[in-house]
Amino acid sequence: MDEIITHKDTPTVLTEIPRYSAPAEPAARALDAPRIPPLNLALLLLTFLTTTTAGAYMNGEDVSLLHPFLAVAALRSGLTFSIPLMMILFAHEMGHYLTSRYHNVDASLPYFIPGPPLPFPLIGTFGAFIRMRAPASTRRVMFDIGAAGPWAGVILAIPAVIIGLYLSDVTPLDKSTGGLELGNSLLFYTLSRIVLGVDPSTVNVNLSAIGIAGWFGLLVTSLNLLPVGQLDGGHVIYALFPRRHRTISVLFVISCVLMVLVPLALGLDFWLGWVLWAVLSIALGLGHPSTIDRDTPLNPRRALAAWATVALFIVTFSPVPLAFVPPEAPLPTPENSHSQEIIHHAPHYDQILRQLGRVKI
Repeated sequence: MDEIITHKDTPTVLTEIPRYSAPAEPAARALDAPRIPPLNLALLLLTFLTTTTAGAYMNGEDVSLLHPFLAVAALRSGLTFSIPLMMILFAHEMGHYLTSRYHNVDASLPYFIPGPPLPFPLIGTFGAFIRMRAPASTRRVMFDIGAAGPWAGVILAIPAVIIGLYLSDVTPLDKSTGGLELGNSLLFYTLSRIVLGVDPSTVNVNLSAIGIAGWFGLLVTSLNLLPVGQLDGGHVIYALFPRRHRTISVLFVISCVLMVLVPLALGLDFWLGWVLWAVLSIALGLGHPSTIDRDTPLNPRRALAAWATVALFIVTFSPVPLAFVPPEAPLPTPENSHSQEIIHHAPHYDQILRQLGRVKI
């Protein structure tokens, strides 16, 4: 989420000033070499460590501070998850940052947010953000900055999903072990059909670590494009509808609540995280700070790109991104009743992790 310094609209004054006319294409300028603040670098390295630890846990490794030498060796297995995930997040934030610099908007370098690799299914990070220290001059500039991040990130997420699916194990559908099911978006489902050649709803797709990183990359793209407040999607909606963005934000919050209440009433799967998003959206503000010039519309090329960005949100969106599915116990028999009781009441952590990539429609 990008932070922008807000300022009050002053329409009474602006009506007395000639309307600003933005050039069709802003001229590029030479950029000063940015200085990397120690805090930004420290957060980047710490997030790389926590995501690598999360990747090692996904591969069934035991990373413990009580055995530091063994922990370092175990962390190597987590690199296949952390490297592609960090590349996707880094590309996303640098898309925002470089576009801000191109338009002479003062912005910070990315701040990565490390997170605990446990309890499962946390992935070692809560994402990243840049801070815009000055408002954008026009809606065109605001759109360029807001849309650059999701497109830069998804350009890397798609190859990660393709490679990850190619390296994944496909087995007959079996729900007896339970586990975590990853929700399907239109884009992920299409890529699965192309790469695997089968309907992913009819098989177990045990995603490789690279595939899981790519899947989370698509999820990050979708969540950032939610049409609310000052998220990337909020920037795009403001650029398209500067006077209706608050109404759209309110409708989104209502939709979040309905995506939980309606499935709950119908006995269907739902993701409780939408309630958290509704609360966060209200807490962070449903409005959007005005650009210096709010009246100059997007040119046809940017308007087309804005609607393409809305389409990107639609194809990466999943109403139930994550769902825990309990094991389906077979009918008890004298031979297996005791063993089934042990498995179902005391599952091993790595056994749960091996089911991480099962695709759910």
